Amino acid sequence: MTPEFRKGLVGTLLLAVIATVGKIIVPVAVQQTIDTGLKSGVPDLPYISRAVALCAVAVVVTALCGYVMNVRLYRATESSLATLRVRGFRHVHDLSVLTQNSERRGALVSRVTNDIDQISTFMQWGGLMIIVAFGQLFVASVLMLVYSWQLTLLVWVCFVPLAIALPRFQRWLSRAYTAVRERTGDMLAAVSESVVGAAVIRAYAAERRTAERIDTAVDANRTAQVRAQTIVGFVFPITELVAALAIAGIVVLGVRLGLSGDISAGELVAFLFLVTLFVSPMQTATEVLNEAQNAVAGWRRILGVIDTPADVADPGAAGAELPRGPISVGFEDVHFAYPGGEPVLHGVTLRIPPRSRIAVVGETGSGKTTFAKLLTRLMDPVSGRVTIDGHDLRDVRFSSLRERIVMVPQDGFLFDGTLADNIRYGKPSATRAEMELALTELGLADWLEGLPAGLDTPVGQRGESLSAGERQLVALARAYLADPDLLLLDEATSAVDPATEVRLARALEGVTRGRTAISIAHRLSTAENADEVLVFDAGHLVQRGPHADLVQQPGVYATLHASWISAAHSPS
Repeated sequence: MTPEFRKGLVGTLLLAVIATVGKIIVPVAVQQTIDTGLKSGVPDLPYISRAVALCAVAVVVTALCGYVMNVRLYRATESSLATLRVRGFRHVHDLSVLTQNSERRGALVSRVTNDIDQISTFMQWGGLMIIVAFGQLFVASVLMLVYSWQLTLLVWVCFVPLAIALPRFQRWLSRAYTAVRERTGDMLAAVSESVVGAAVIRAYAAERRTAERIDTAVDANRTAQVRAQTIVGFVFPITELVAALAIAGIVVLGVRLGLSGDISAGELVAFLFLVTLFVSPMQTATEVLNEAQNAVAGWRRILGVIDTPADVADPGAAGAELPRGPISVGFEDVHFAYPGGEPVLHGVTLRIPPRSRIAVVGETGSGKTTFAKLLTRLMDPVSGRVTIDGHDLRDVRFSSLRERIVMVPQDGFLFDGTLADNIRYGKPSATRAEMELALTELGLADWLEGLPAGLDTPVGQRGESLSAGERQLVALARAYLADPDLLLLDEATSAVDPATEVRLARALEGVTRGRTAISIAHRLSTAENADEVLVFDAGHLVQRGPHADLVQQPGVYATLHASWISAAHSPS
């Protein structure tokens, strides 16, 4: 229970007690009116009027208490669940890329949205019903005992077996609604992937296959929902049947008790009113269980996210805060393997001095991207350590690390907004003049002028209003504006046309001057312009040195260089 929910909880419960006790006012007023107001056979109108007036006042007070209780409960619930959403969302971002990739994005989104919505629905409606229901049962039982212990015993005999059976129904519902939440996550994942990948689906004429996949997910969700509601539908008629039998028994036994003088007419009528208060919670118990099991299933799923250990943890205040300046990089016998997979890096040991311009090359799957993710601490090595300026990355605060090292990935992700919004992401305080200067220094001023609204040009969701090459240009400008001490380019020019690549090559010369720069690329020009080339093959660092030296030596680099030359001279 979060502090937001505990705050003011005593006052809310007190209001719930008043609202619950107020429900017996009408039965008591009816009993008094019949037994006292009509006792002599002649209506005592002043007495009846006072009873009705007091009853009206009590009903109004009860309604006001119920209203205030609802408002307080809703506010506390939403504040509490807002905290839970934030914790869940932030924890997702604290998880390593490796852990995030093991979960489908739609399922993760479902956990911090739909599942918490289910908890909210229960806490605001089902939770309230539980409080009121138990209060009604207690208050109604006490007053019924006052009127007739025999009729009270009859009511309990009717409903105790149902109360005993409810836990079994609860277990059925628990399993059913766990399946519902899982199928809902699967459905959202299938729908979100089909929306994001719409262009690929159309390009490969996969609409039918995609529709079938979504239909399967929707049908599985429908089946799970129907199964859960079938259990609810089975329980509710049983409750109504028990209620009808109880009322019939009260009428028969109550008349017999009345004839023997054990109960008055007013008390019997009031007892029937009280049975309604007693029956109502039982009738809604299945609906409460419905919401409760849905909420419990959602609670388990959101806790599944929050309880997942952050395997790449921020040391926080205990971590090192490093001063700004050119960075030296070290890998000390670093090994890495994905869970359940073969090792992808084997005993990598190297040191990169400050202000070096390094090119990392190798065939696809050689370990280049893994090397980059370890250097930026998106993942941690299985053994060994990665250092910057002699400090183990695991001992450096995230705030310091992210300020000093910026990575431009292969696919420069853009957020839905303007060009300025996305460039400013690297430096939130940047002015328009600073952004325009950054683009000018990168040689992109003419490109900016060619856009329909300049810096105010909308880029669309995921940057889809721009070409792949233009998205990469924005990502480079964003990284440049962030002014890191180490710039890591993961094939950052792979989506740029040759003319733009030449322009960017000149700009990157200025961008990387005075700072450590590591470029992971498949392009010959990147390796030729580097101070040193690191060559990876099957997870091993097999060669390193200047391009001019490596190209003269037999080995992996010479083979890669020959393939680049061949591709460059092949007819287009």
